[in-house]
Amino acid sequence: MFPIIIRPLAENDIKEASIWYNKTRGGLGDEFLLAVEAKLYQIRRNPKGYQSIYKAVRRVLTDRFPYGIFYIVEQDKIYNLAVVHTSRNPKHWITRYEA
Repeated sequence: MFPIIIRPLAENDIKEASIWYNKTRGGLGDEFLLAVEAKLYQIRRNPKGYQSIYKAVRRVLTDRFPYGIFYIVEQDKIYNLAVVHTSRNPKHWITRYEA
């Protein structure tokens, strides 16, 4: 399995969403974290098994929560660029790829 490197901005995305969900209902943020972790594990097992949506950027949707995990595969590593609500403007994560 390839290692996943979660970039700082993606880590911040995850933390912010988790905090928001925990404020909405106690423990819901923890459930969100588990949903993200499950998808990251699936990405590690099959990094090229998900749809390419912009150049080399791939996306997988989380179960239960309306979030996309955006990542790229380079040689023997996976880089998590963003974890973004599906209603958010794509420019939010595209700028992270082009940076």
